[in-house]
Amino acid sequence: MLRSSDRVRKIEAAWSRSVYSSMDYPEALTRFTALWNQARLLNSGMGQSWEEDIETDINLARILNGLPSNT
Repeated sequence: MLRSSDRVRKIEAAWSRSVYSSMDYPEALTRFTALWNQARLLNSGMGQSWEEDIETDINLARILNGLPSNT
């Protein structure tokens, strides 16, 4: 197994920033949805909607951050 050095982490972070910096929210959401649909094809046990599947996680995060729950 290879261990990442600090230099490699910095290079990866710079690369990620340069690749994704021009992506706007709608494009990112479209890509995320496409990846989610592909994952569902590979794992039929996943839910039908990524929004429903993460709803509990979002509510928990809101509560932990002192915000009102969406439910």
